[in-house]
Amino acid sequence: MLYTTLNNGVEMPMLGYGVFQTPPDETERCVTEALEVGYGLIDTAQAYANEEGVGAAFAKSGLARDEVFITSKIWVSNMNYERAAASIDESLEKLGTDHIDLMLLHQAMGDYPGAYRAMEDAYKAGKLRAIGLSNFYPERLIDVATLAEVLPAVNQIETHPFRQEDAAHEVMANLGVQHEAWAPFAEGQNNIFTNPVLAEIGAKYGKKPGQVTLRALIQKGVVVIPKSTHRDRMEENFNVFDFELTDEDLAAFQTLDDGTFPRIFDHYDPKVVQWLLGDLVKKQQLGGGSLY
Repeated sequence: MLYTTLNNGVEMPMLGYGVFQTPPDETERCVTEALEVGYGLIDTAQAYANEEGVGAAFAKSGLARDEVFITSKIWVSNMNYERAAASIDESLEKLGTDHIDLMLLHQAMGDYPGAYRAMEDAYKAGKLRAIGLSNFYPERLIDVATLAEVLPAVNQIETHPFRQEDAAHEVMANLGVQHEAWAPFAEGQNNIFTNPVLAEIGAKYGKKPGQVTLRALIQKGVVVIPKSTHRDRMEENFNVFDFELTDEDLAAFQTLDDGTFPRIFDHYDPKVVQWLLGDLVKKQQLGGGSLY
């Protein structure tokens, strides 16, 4: 396993296992198998409704707490100081742990400055080992990094062969923030698993397009969290540390990002923003307090 050292000295695996859209009743099995395969990073979120399954799998694994790096994320409906603080405690309870290794704000919406302050306080209290962001584009990342007391350690954004986000990566690197990819396989779109460029690169090493994708992103300094509910695919995705891509391979990989692939989830789309904010507005209307 390769590791990256975050800006606060915490070590984070470069390869993890994600449970986005994994049904709650399947999560415990999937995470159990992922841990057996060797994954040391598990990525969940409040919005996934499967933190309990992650916690149950870890509890039964027999692994020491410091052998598993657990990430969760604060959802939009909890985006102010009070709700974020309460939600951190709820996530700790659901995960069955006294600390979370990395907590992220899931979206740059609502009173995210207030929610970030709640993460800072939980970090100082030892409840969180590192804090960061998810889906914060460069302008919002700079906003938080400039004004925060605790610098974000990670920013998790859509990153895959067709959207490698090199410009955003440069901003993160300059700030000392680790780039992490969600949807490293572009959610299977654009025929990624039969892509001729990835297949040609992989043929040199006896690897498949998905493995080439993960290896290329890792070599570019990006943490990856592929997801699969099938053990054989988990093993395949994990088997990316016995080869190294050349500069020529990486140059070929770079050509896949030609600027034509649309975002899987476009946070600049007003309809998307309105849909995401629906949870926050509903919570406020039901008596959850002010948006700010």
